[in-house]
Parts: sequence; structure tokens; C-alpha cells
Amino acid sequence: MGYKISEIQLKNFGMIENFTSSQFANINLIIGENGTGKTFLLKTLYSAIRSLEEYRRGDDIKTINEILSEKLRWTFQVEKLGDIVTKTAETGLSLNIQLGNNKINYQFSQSASSKVGTASASEKGKPGNSVYIPAKEVLSLFSVILKSREVDKSFGFDDTYYDLVKALRISPSRGKNYTVFANSRKMVRNVIDGKVDYDEETGKWFYKNKKNQKFSIGATSEGVKKIAIMDRLLANGYLDSDSIIFIDEIESALHPEAVCQFLDMIDIIANDMGIQVFITSHSYFVIKKLYLIAMKKTGLVNCISLSKEKQISVCDLHDGMPENSIIDTSIRLYEQEIEEVL
Repeated sequence: MGYKISEIQLKNFGMIENFTSSQFANINLIIGENGTGKTFLLKTLYSAIRSLEEYRRGDDIKTINEILSEKLRWTFQVEKLGDIVTKTAETGLSLNIQLGNNKINYQFSQSASSKVGTASASEKGKPGNSVYIPAKEVLSLFSVILKSREVDKSFGFDDTYYDLVKALRISPSRGKNYTVFANSRKMVRNVIDGKVDYDEETGKWFYKNKKNQKFSIGATSEGVKKIAIMDRLLANGYLDSDSIIFIDEIESALHPEAVCQFLDMIDIIANDMGIQVFITSHSYFVIKKLYLIAMKKTGLVNCISLSKEKQISVCDLHDGMPENSIIDTSIRLYEQEIEEVL
């Protein structure tokens, strides 16, 4: 498994009281109705993985406890860490993540203020740069996010946004590209019918179509900007085979055809390059597309199904669509349509 997530043990983390699984694939879909903790789980995994990547990198001497405490506070934007713990829990919060031979774990109680209670990690940390792509695009807010975090140092844009804009600042000329990334970038440019780039002199992003017409980023659709972010990260070498990609509500602001093409690109990156991907969605369209990808062979796409009434379940999409209110509602609407027609 290398540096992919292979096992998770999570307890009393926000609305998720218990989640244990060792069933993960290169593509992992997280589904569930609103309020079940999809984004919360995604941020939980991201904050742990990024902390492990920052641990003992270069000449940094911060402890894993210090890195985790800061990452959790700025990712979840809480006044005290204890606010993350499940309110009705009789015991504290705990998390253990295994990545092949690497691991990270920590725990703290509801009384925790600015530091996690205990934390430990693999001695050498983790290579690679993982990235979180939020539901809202960031290019239009690029300078605002940087000012909020680097000048004002205030809550508003959490670490998923801040880490992403820092990664996007890296020039493509410095990056090392892979053949599969080049193929994916061609697919990206076909989807957005051009490219998005950054003007170092003005500090602004712009969109240029295939006719070389140039537009300000504010006049560009959110879907184009969102997909262009992936193009930039592939081009500047920020992502490599040790990275993990976290995408929140992948369908947000995208036309159904663009979603399909985006997921085809994710399929290439995940299963050809070997990069692990975690995606949240409440779209039946996304679930169906990933189901079709999963049909190629077992172990390509796993689905983590969250529910307010049932325990979290994990399945291989190759074996069929899981039980979930999103799927149930879609099927019910289809059956209703058939009845109306007949």
C-alpha cells in the first residue's frame, strides 16, 4: 500500500461516534445525507495526513503534538480543540490511521484547549504533498485568503483553503511532470476548453480559451476554475505518487458532462499513477459514474456510506450500489416517473 491509507480507527469525532475500517481502495467515495459528517470526515483525514507530511520535514523540529494541534485548530476553526469531540461522548476523542508501515494517532478530551492530549507518529513522517480541494473554488478569492491567513491571522478560511493556495503559488516551471499527469492535463484542457494561469507580475489569475482570448478569473465559470486547480497542481509538481487527494463535493458547480470527464481523469490519476483519492458527494450522478468505473474490476472504488440512523458501512462498488438515502431517493423518483408515464 505504500503511503496510502490502509486502516482507520476513529472514535467520538464530531457527529461520527465510531468508524473502524481496513477496506480502502485508490478511489474512495464518501456518501450520505446532509449532517452525517462527510466533510467532517474528509477534513479529519486531511488534517492527520498533512500533519504527518509536515512532521520532521527538512530542518523543522516541531513535535507531532505541536503540528497536529495547530493543524486541527486551523482546519476546524475552533476556539478550543475539545469542541471537536462528540458532545454526548462519555470518553474523549481518538484517531488512529495506518498507511502501510507508517502511522499517526492522537487523542484528547472535551476539556482540551489548544493542545492534543497524546500523539505519536512514524519516526520519519510521510513523503509527498496531499491536497484538499473544497467545494467552493479558491482562485477568485486567492489574495483574500492569503491576506486573511498571513496578514490578519484570523479565522474565516480554514487550512484546507490556505494550504491549497500556497500549493497553487508554485510555478509550473519548477515541477516534475509524469506521463500520466500530462495525459490528465490534456483531458482537463478539453473539459474547460482552454487553460487557467497565474500572472506573477499582477498577482492575478486569468482564463485563456483555445482562441487565445483572455478573460479575468472573475468572469470565468466556477466549474472551469475548479477543474483548472487540478491542472495547476499536476503541472507544478506539487502532487506526486505519494500524495493523497481529498475532494469535497466533486459535483459542485460542474455540468454533468464535466463531472464525468473529471471523474475519468481521477480514474487515470488514481489507478494509473497510484495516487489515493477520497471524494465526498451527495449526487446520484457521481455515484453512478464511479459505479461504472468500479465495474472494470474489483478493488478500484470503495464506498463509505454514512447514515444518521445506521452504522457506517464500507463496500466495493464493483459488488453493487450500497444502501443509502441518496440512492433510495433517486430510485424512488425513477419509479415515480415510470408510474406517471405508464
